[in-house]
This record gives sequence, structure tokens and C-alpha cells, in this order.
Amino acid sequence: MNIHTPVHFTDNYLINPLNPITVNLIGAGGTGSQMLTALARINHSLIALNHAGLQVAVFDDDVITEANLGRQLFAGAELGLNKAVVLTSRTNRFFGSNWKAVTRRFDGVLSDPFKAANIYISCVDTAVARFEIAKVLKVEAERNRYNRDKPLYWMDCGNSQNTGQVILSTISQIKQPVSKLYNAVSELPMITDEYGQLLTKSEKENNTPSCSLAEALEKQDLFINSTLANMAASLLWNLFRQGFTENRGFFLNLKDFRCSPVKVL
Repeated sequence: MNIHTPVHFTDNYLINPLNPITVNLIGAGGTGSQMLTALARINHSLIALNHAGLQVAVFDDDVITEANLGRQLFAGAELGLNKAVVLTSRTNRFFGSNWKAVTRRFDGVLSDPFKAANIYISCVDTAVARFEIAKVLKVEAERNRYNRDKPLYWMDCGNSQNTGQVILSTISQIKQPVSKLYNAVSELPMITDEYGQLLTKSEKENNTPSCSLAEALEKQDLFINSTLANMAASLLWNLFRQGFTENRGFFLNLKDFRCSPVKVL
């Protein structure tokens, strides 16, 4: 890394919190189900390092169908059950956590106790959902600016059949330390501000549910979700462990095995 390279220093509260860092995971499908397991591993490791760990709430109003089996982390015995409830209960039993499932969409009508968090991770399918999330986060940032659940970061994960992207954003300005070595950047743009027109233009929404795993694999390949989730979790882990990042995301092409980082500017 060269001197004066643009980097973003992690908000100090994430490094030395008095309470567990609150995380809202929005979407418990292909990527979200994998992300929850990664968050549980991060939480377990942080606690082992004398950190307060994470307190996660999982938002999803969808139920498990036949098309979800195999590609997502669900079993046949769980058909018809709510995704957030199944995944959160399973994670709590395995890791001994006390995380919460919210069986509703994350939107502007949610009651206050469920919306405020330090970190938001969205694993949703549509541009419309992303714009709705961005709208809610801007309101929450203003409403909870002095609370311990002050919104700090939004990580958005999205993918098509073989490609995907992860973009890390700041929800409000993050105070940066004075550095003679690096160019400290306090704000990382939201995906809806930076790529809003591209999201709207390129999206080809298909709301017809898949009836089988074979049909679902025509829309999203088998390992795109897990690869995306683990790389996104690595970016989040580095925020805690390294304390800064020169990358605010990446674009992934799993078909060609290529990954291009998105630099902090």
C-alpha cells in the first residue's frame, strides 16, 4: 500500500463496543442464509478475542419451498416454514446465540425497536427493495444518531446467475483519525446513489417463483451465493480485525473466476 492511499478507518465503536454490535440481516434466501452462518462464525471469533460480539436480527417474510432445497440451506422437513425463523433457530441452537427472527419485510412501516442497528446487510433480489432500504436507513440515521444502535454501515449483496457484487456504504459520516500515511475517507457512497440508474436500467425482474431446484439453477448457479456471502463476510471481518479497508466492495464473475475490487476513493 502506497503512502496517501485512500482508506476508510472503521468506526471506533465497532472496535471497542460496550455492547454487542447490532446487525440487521435483510433477506434469508440464497445469499442471506449463507451470510447468517458467516456472521455466526464472526461472532464466535470476536467473543474469543474479548470483543462484545454481534446481536443479529434476520428479516424475511418468505417461506421455504421445494425450489429452495439444495441451493439454499434448508431441508425437506422445513418446507412451508418461515426462512428467518428456521435459520435463526438453527443458528441459535448450534452457536448458543440469542438472535432474533423478524417475519416481515424490512420497510418503512416496521416498528422502531426492530429497525435500529449499527450494521445492515441486505441480500435482496430487486432494485426496488434496495431503494426502499436506502430510504429507511436515511431516516434511521437521523432518528438514532445519538443511540448505541446508531446506523453506521450498509453492506449490499446482489447477484445474477454467475456474477455478483458487494458494496459497503456508510450510512452517516464516520469520524476518521488523523493520518500521515493514508488519505482517510469518512463517507462511502450508497449503492443506490452511486449505481442507482444502472440498477434500475439493468434489472430484469422475474417474480415468478421457481417450481424446482433445476429451474432455480437456471436463474442462480449453485455456488454464486455462498461465494459472494463468504467474500462479503471477509470484508466485514477485516473491518473488525484490521481496523481499516482500502476496498469498499468487489465485483465477482464466478464463471470466469474473476474478482475486481472496488477501491475507496
